[in-house]
Amino acid sequence: MSLDLSDIRGCPIERQRFTWRELAGKPISKLDDDAFTRVRIILMNGLELEALRFQHAAARMNADLRLPLAKIRRVEHHQATAINWLLGADHSPLETTIAYEQVAIEVTAAVAQREPDPYLAQTYRYGLLEDFDHMYRYSAMLDRLEGKDANNILQCYTDILPGRPTVIEHRDPEDDLRTPFDAKTADPLSKLHALTIMAAEQQTHNYYMNIGPLFSDPLARLLYAEIASIEEQHVTQYESIIDPNQTWLEQWLMHELMEVYNYHGCAQQETNPRIKAIWERFLDYELGQLQFVSGLFKDIARRDPAELIPAKLPDPIPFESQRDFVRETLLAEVDLRSRGPDYVPKEEESEASQRYRAHLNSEGSPTEAVAENYRFHPGTELNRRIA
Repeated sequence: MSLDLSDIRGCPIERQRFTWRELAGKPISKLDDDAFTRVRIILMNGLELEALRFQHAAARMNADLRLPLAKIRRVEHHQATAINWLLGADHSPLETTIAYEQVAIEVTAAVAQREPDPYLAQTYRYGLLEDFDHMYRYSAMLDRLEGKDANNILQCYTDILPGRPTVIEHRDPEDDLRTPFDAKTADPLSKLHALTIMAAEQQTHNYYMNIGPLFSDPLARLLYAEIASIEEQHVTQYESIIDPNQTWLEQWLMHELMEVYNYHGCAQQETNPRIKAIWERFLDYELGQLQFVSGLFKDIARRDPAELIPAKLPDPIPFESQRDFVRETLLAEVDLRSRGPDYVPKEEESEASQRYRAHLNSEGSPTEAVAENYRFHPGTELNRRIA
């Protein structure tokens, strides 16, 4: 169901407050809660962290906006805290990593199928196959380092198979830049998709950069270093499809709209009543923030927010298994490469990317090493050896 935005209200900013117990509440259960509850938690934490990142950057460039940005940003920080603290200590860092990749696969696949712009849809499919391979490599690491089956986290929603091999994903920066949409003519859904996927990928990059050095296993440290590099490429790719000619206020308004859009989708589809109440509360908060920024847009930019905000939001991103679509994409597009902003057969890949990759892999590839002689089966390698 779409959300009517013709009369935006929401909770006033001055009433958007928290206590410490609300910020550090009870976490979900790794095994008892549905995997898509965790998918929503990880996605929305990424969106809130993107809000913080964007608003800090905006404050450094816009003196007159510093106070309103600070007011909204404090609430966004507390929302991010309340959401991130829903992941409990029963998740190991590697299990959380598996969950992050499930978010990347299922959400990107859902977006790719609903994206109205064919070029942008291709871009999402291209990144999707790389995240799919990351899942496979980390699943091998989880099995071999902790003796755990990744499917305990995935709950059979997501396949564990090789995608576009990570060893060949490394590209020269010029081959990661895409053609941006035109904000004046792009479908509102395209703008919402781009901000959503960029935020999710940025969070994944940051998580891998933070957690990777904390492993004592040498191969795990190498594995996170390699895949974190690809996540940086993905952030570069997804941020480059966003029109850079938008003003700071335009971008801020679109960020708030994107958060409203995604909280609405989470609230509609959540199966855990306690978590659903959080999504509903934060949707109310984000509607209040959207109203607040709309007022700034009118007063400062002297423009009507209706230029950017549709009367009704599009239907939300579906949180459900995209297995069939992922398999079809894998069969049809695993051999695609990028050359500049274009997608080409692997025979037409640029020499710059080939040289870049050859040097990085000259002493071996961690993602190849971790999956050597590995093939996912239910259970673990240890169980099969005992049997």
